Amino acid sequence: MKQINRLKVVLVEQKRTGKWLAETIGYDVATVSRWCSNVTQPPLKVLYKIAGLLDVDIKDLLVSSKNTGE
Repeated sequence: MKQINRLKVVLVEQKRTGKWLAETIGYDVATVSRWCSNVTQPPLKVLYKIAGLLDVDIKDLLVSSKNTGE
């Protein structure tokens, strides 16, 4: 499965959980879990909100498209 977001990595770096994120943004824990495992992706508006909550640039939540060979 292609990795698109780095949400799980950033949450771990900040010692946060998917459950915390789900409760904070008002989404189901299972939905956030699917985002963290790259099964599905959060809408761009939600990703922007997550970046604000985690105090990171939205680019930090995405895997770079450069140098992937695709």
